[in-house]
Amino acid sequence: MSEKAYSPGEHYDYPLIIKKLLDTPLIYSPDQEIVYRDKMRYTYSAFGGRVSRLANGLKELGIKQGDTIAVFDYDSHRYLECFFAIPMMGAVLQTVNWRLSADQIVYTINHAEAKTVMINSDFFPILEGIREKLYTVENIVLISEDGARPDTKLKVDTEYEDMLASASESFEFPDLDENTKATTFYTTGTTGLPKGVHFSHRQLVLHTLSVSVAAGSYQTIGRFRSDDVYLPITPMFHVHAWGIPYVATLLGVKQVYPGKYEPDMLLKLIRDEKATFSHCVPTILQMLLTSPAAKETDLSHWKVIIGGARLPRGLAKSAKDMGIDIYTGYGMSETCPVISLGLPKAHMLEWEDDKKLDIVVKTGLPIPLVEIEVVDGEDKPLPHDGVSTGEVALRAPWLTKSYFKEPEKSKELWGNGWLHTGDVGYIDGEGYLQITDRIKDVIKSGGEWVSSLDLENMMSQHEAVLESAAIGVPDEKWGERPMMLVVLKPGFEGKVSEEDLKQFMKKFSEQGTLPKYGVPDRYVLVGDIPKTSVGKINKKQIREDYR
Repeated sequence: MSEKAYSPGEHYDYPLIIKKLLDTPLIYSPDQEIVYRDKMRYTYSAFGGRVSRLANGLKELGIKQGDTIAVFDYDSHRYLECFFAIPMMGAVLQTVNWRLSADQIVYTINHAEAKTVMINSDFFPILEGIREKLYTVENIVLISEDGARPDTKLKVDTEYEDMLASASESFEFPDLDENTKATTFYTTGTTGLPKGVHFSHRQLVLHTLSVSVAAGSYQTIGRFRSDDVYLPITPMFHVHAWGIPYVATLLGVKQVYPGKYEPDMLLKLIRDEKATFSHCVPTILQMLLTSPAAKETDLSHWKVIIGGARLPRGLAKSAKDMGIDIYTGYGMSETCPVISLGLPKAHMLEWEDDKKLDIVVKTGLPIPLVEIEVVDGEDKPLPHDGVSTGEVALRAPWLTKSYFKEPEKSKELWGNGWLHTGDVGYIDGEGYLQITDRIKDVIKSGGEWVSSLDLENMMSQHEAVLESAAIGVPDEKWGERPMMLVVLKPGFEGKVSEEDLKQFMKKFSEQGTLPKYGVPDRYVLVGDIPKTSVGKINKKQIREDYR
């Protein structure tokens, strides 16, 4: 019951807050399971109790409404508990990207003014190296992975499980103002200091409801519903694992958290826990599909959303050939993040598979409550004709309103009432968005634009290509010319040459799908391609290496 006493006739002003998301599964699915690797298994009822215990434990440490708690952990049941308990008590959850440099981690924690650090024992060496620079941190909570207790001189206030064991299973979570800040994290751009993105309870609830409708209600492929088994393969520090853990909890599905991303463990969980729904970046899916264990695992029941980078057609076909129901999701840190899904419309479901592939690799249709336009240099919307290309601009009730303590950068993000993404694309007559590049990554050759993403998508269709990256390199005559880095699949080394790849790309020019000036001149065979901390291709690093 609410703490407030209401007078006769006074209505309840219902706030859209995260605690309301937890009510439904505790009624609908109290006995459903939440699983962590092969280490932990418990019910939603127990989860609700642990959420209260966590809040009580943090309260004993002195955490108050408005305080920020920085969390370092793998994808785990503990992280899911933090997704709920911390914002539900009125504090702010800071999800820390432990793959950043030490200096960047110091900056993000200090900038967010985190009071408490909750950290997995595997990451304790990071904390030891930076503790004296964290001037707002007062408490450290150790998350003991496999019972590991680091030998350290740092003052550790408590251990996660010990804190929960000694805390009460009852906590009166307040009815917060729905605009209360709930989460914050930092962008992983390749230039400048990370920028703080933050979201309110209202924004997270509306995002959860809209994604639930978009992913589960329409007559289409890959639907996410209450009878699914959810296995996230996107770091929970990265945009709330795309917000899907909130959706999964609302639906009361069985949830399986994998911890470290190890191909054999992931495939074991897919097999043994009968996982049916996941999301990841292309590099993770590529890693799984090329694992020897994948050949012995039935993946025909698995649905996967690919985001974080364009889904190459070649990878989509490889996944479909293994029985995986695959499609694209689009968003960015500033959008909470899901904005669109590459789901076929009902009348497209009878199309042949090859034609449907052209739909699932698209950036997609806007999910409910999202408005998408492509605009010219004067912010005027362009026709939805599948040709007119401009910057992608967005409106939705969950887009971040500003960067934390960055007013000037916030002004650059929002213009004329639209969030400007920095992505270039077009919208076709069916309403599907197609991102063709980042503004900063588009290749400008002889005054014409060449899409690096289109080049990578075409190259992915070569049978020998595992992955590729296209960039523009300086050219005296044309300003820039496209070049490609290519990683070959195992077994093709020495069998495919740079000239073979060039001839393959020329075929797209002969078919009319790629202009002649778009065919790259140079192809470099490499063992791997530089990635950012969240698994995206690091174009900035590649340009520095090859210019």
